[in-house]
Amino acid sequence: MNVLGRMQQLGRSVMLPMIALPAASIFLSLSTLPWDKLGLGDMAQYLALAGHAIFAFLPYVFALGVAVGMSGNAGSAGLAALAGMFIYVGITQAGNPDIQPTVFIGAIIGLVSGLSYERFKNIKLPEYIQFFGGPRFVPLFVSVFAVIFSAMMVGAAPHIQNGLFRLGEIVSSAGGFGVFLYGFIHRILVVFGLHHLLNHVFWFQVGGFMEPDGTVAYGDLPRFFAGDPTAGAYMAGLYPTMMFALPAIAFAIIQEAREDLKPKIRKTFLTAALASFLTGVTEPVEFAFLFVAPYLFVVHALLSGVMMWVTYELGIRHGFSFSAGAIDYILNEHLATRGLLIIPIGLVFGIIYYVLFRWAIRRFRIPTPGREEGSQLDEWAGDIPYRAPLILEAIGGKENIVQMEACITRLRLKVANEKLLDINSLRNLGAAGVIRLGGGHVQVVFGTFSELIREEMNKVIRNDQTQLLFCSPVQGRMIPLEEVPDPIFAGKLVGQGVAFMPDKGELVSPVKGNVVLIYPTMHAIGIRTEEGIDVLLHIGIDTSKLTDQGYFQAVVSEGEAVTPGQLLIRFDLNRIRKASKSLATPMIITNSDLVKTWRFAPFKAVKKGQASVMSVVLVERDAGGEKR
Repeated sequence: MNVLGRMQQLGRSVMLPMIALPAASIFLSLSTLPWDKLGLGDMAQYLALAGHAIFAFLPYVFALGVAVGMSGNAGSAGLAALAGMFIYVGITQAGNPDIQPTVFIGAIIGLVSGLSYERFKNIKLPEYIQFFGGPRFVPLFVSVFAVIFSAMMVGAAPHIQNGLFRLGEIVSSAGGFGVFLYGFIHRILVVFGLHHLLNHVFWFQVGGFMEPDGTVAYGDLPRFFAGDPTAGAYMAGLYPTMMFALPAIAFAIIQEAREDLKPKIRKTFLTAALASFLTGVTEPVEFAFLFVAPYLFVVHALLSGVMMWVTYELGIRHGFSFSAGAIDYILNEHLATRGLLIIPIGLVFGIIYYVLFRWAIRRFRIPTPGREEGSQLDEWAGDIPYRAPLILEAIGGKENIVQMEACITRLRLKVANEKLLDINSLRNLGAAGVIRLGGGHVQVVFGTFSELIREEMNKVIRNDQTQLLFCSPVQGRMIPLEEVPDPIFAGKLVGQGVAFMPDKGELVSPVKGNVVLIYPTMHAIGIRTEEGIDVLLHIGIDTSKLTDQGYFQAVVSEGEAVTPGQLLIRFDLNRIRKASKSLATPMIITNSDLVKTWRFAPFKAVKKGQASVMSVVLVERDAGGEKR
C-alpha cells in the first residue's frame, strides 16, 4: 500500500471514534438545564457524569475505533486493542500512578492492532496450536506488544507528557499566524481526506490542562470540554467557514446558474448550504468548484485561515464535538469565550465570499453546477437503493473492489484497476468529486449518504440475483422512453428501456452478446446477451424509409460477438436529422417479461460507452427454465 493510501485509511480510522463525542456534548449541555425545578435534581449530575465519562474513556474508544478502521471492521482487531489498553493501564498504573492513558496511546495501540490483523489474519501455525492461528493470533500478538510497550512507557510516559505540554506552549507561541496556518492547511487536506490526521494532533494531542481532580486533558477538544479557558483556538475559527462562508458560496452558485436550471440547482445547493450551516459538512459545496477552479479553492483556503486568525486575535474560544455547525455552536455556547462574536464575523465573511465567488464565476466563466459545463451534483437521497448497482458498475464491478470503506462524506476505495473507473458515470450518479491517491486508492465524494451507499453496494455484492448492466450506446443525452416522439416506442409496445438523443454519429454496443439481427437499412440492430436478453437499438424515428446508401453503415455482421463499447454502426447525423422525424434512439429490451426490476441513471448528458446508464435484475428461473 502506498503512503497516501495508508494515510487516508488512518485518517478515516481516527475519525471513526469521534462519532461518540456528540453524545458527550449533548449530555454536558443538557446538564446545565434547571432540572431541580422539574423535581429531577440528580439528573444534572447524571448527565454531566455521562458526558465526562465519554471523555474519560476516550483513549479506549480511540483504540477500538482505530483498530476497527484499519482492519476493515474486524472484531478480533478491536478486541486486541481493548486488551492492549487494559494491559497498558494495568502496568503503567502499577509502575507510576501518575501516568494516565491518553488518546495518543489509544491511537498507537489501535494502529498496531489494525496492522497486526492485516499481517497475521491468515497466519498458519503447527496443527497442534492452530487454534491460535489466523485472526485469533492478533489479540495474542497485541497483548505481548502491549506488555513490552507498557514497560517501556513506565519510564518514558512522564517525559512524553511533558513534551506534549511543551509542544502546546510552542504552538501557542506562534499566536495568530500559527492558527492561520492550521486553518489553511486544514482546508487543503480536506481535498485528500487527510484533514482528520491534522485534526487529531491539534484536537487531541497539543497542550494539556489539569482538572480539579488531578486528571489531565490533552488536546484542544478535550481541554475545551474540561473547562480550560484557553482551549478552543483551533476550533472557534472553523465556525465562520462552515456556518457562513460555505453557504455563501452555495448561494453564489445558485445565482450564477442558468435560469432554466436555477430551480433544480436551488434545491440541491440550498440543501448543501443547510448541511454545512447545521452540521459542518462542507464537501458537497467545496467539491462543486474544486475541480473546475482549483485556484479559487486555494483562495478559499487562505480566507479560511484568515478567519481563524481573526477569531484568535479577538480572544474567541469555542469548541465542538463533531464539527463547526450551528448545532454544535448552540450546544456548546455555554462553554465558549466571546462566542457570540462568531455571528458578526461570519456574516461579514459570508458577504465577502458571496461577492467574491459571484464575481469570479462570472469573470472567469467558471463552469460551476447550473452553467453550461457545470459538474453534476444531484438531489437523489431517496434513490440510493436504485443507484447502488449503477455506482458499483461505474467503479468497475465487484471484482474491481479490493477494499471499500466509508467515512462521513466519501467512499474510500482500493481498486484493482483504476482504469476501470468511469468518472463521468460517477458524477452523473451523484458524486461531487473523485480523487485518485495512487496505488489503487480512490475517494468518491457522495456527501453524507456515503455510508448508506456503501451498505447498499454491499447488499448488491452479497445478492445472488442475476443483473445486467448497460453502457450508453451513443454520445448525447439520455431521455425517458416516454419522451420519444413515437407512440409505439413511447407506449412501450415494443418493450421497456430508455432512449438517447445522439450528438455524434456512432452507435456502440451497450452489452456483451451476439448480433442476431441487422435491418437491411442498417438503422436498427438487435443483440442477444448471454442471459438471453434481446436488446434492440433503433437509430432515429421513422428512419426505416431511409434506404439510400450513406445514411447508415454497419461495421459488424449478424452472428458476430460484441462487447460493451464496441462500434456497431456509423451514421450521418446531419442528414438523418433533416430526413427523419427525430434523432431519438431507443435502447429497448424486447423480451421485457424476463426482467424483474429496472434501474435508470439520471437523464443527463452521457458519453459513448459510458457505464451504468441502466441496470436490470432478471427473473430467476429454475433448472427447467421456468420462472420463479
